[in-house]
Amino acid sequence: MAPLIGLITCSQRTPRAGPQVSSFIHKTILQSYPTADISTVDLAEWNLPMYNEPGIPAYITSSDQYVHEHTKAWSREIARYDAFIFVTPQYNWGYPASIKNAIDYLFFEWKEKPALIVSYGGHGGGKAAAQLRQVMEGIRMKPLERMVALTFPGVENATKAVKGEDLGLDSEEGFWAGEREGIREAFGELVSATEGKNE
Repeated sequence: MAPLIGLITCSQRTPRAGPQVSSFIHKTILQSYPTADISTVDLAEWNLPMYNEPGIPAYITSSDQYVHEHTKAWSREIARYDAFIFVTPQYNWGYPASIKNAIDYLFFEWKEKPALIVSYGGHGGGKAAAQLRQVMEGIRMKPLERMVALTFPGVENATKAVKGEDLGLDSEEGFWAGEREGIREAFGELVSATEGKNE
C-alpha cells in the first residue's frame, strides 16, 4: 500500500507563488510515480489563528484533548499522513510564520514521520530550509538529509513570483525543468523512509 503523503504549501500571503510551486512538485513526482498518493495541504485554506490552545502539544496524545475545533480538525488532517513534503519560500532569511504556527499546534501527529523540505526563492531558500529542518528535529520528525532548493533565475522571474503571476512551470522548457530528476529522487527517498510504517 502506497504511503499517504501530505504536500504542504507553507505560504499564506496574497499574492503568492506557493500553489504553483506545489503543483510543479506534485506533477513532477507523478511523472515517475503515477500511483503516488499525495494530497495538498494549503495553509492559506486552513488559515489557522495564532496558536491559542491552553495545553502543551507535547503532552497531548489524542485530538479529543484539544479545546478548539480548528485544532481538532488540524490534528485529524495531519495525523492521517505517513510523511510530508514541505514547500516553503524564504522570507528575510527564514521560513514563514504560517508554517511555524501550523507545526506548533501539534506534536504526536508529526512525531516519527519522514519529511522532505523543498524551498524556493531568489537564492533557493537554503537558510529557511535549514531552520525548518531544526524545528522538525525538535518535534521528533525525521527530515531527509536531502533537501531541494529551487532558485528563481533572475530578478524578472522573482518579481513574477512575488506578484503571483504565471511562472510557466508546467512547460517542459520551464526554468526548473533541470530540477525534476532531483525532485523525483528525493521523493523516492521519502517513500523508502516510510517503509514498514503501514505494515
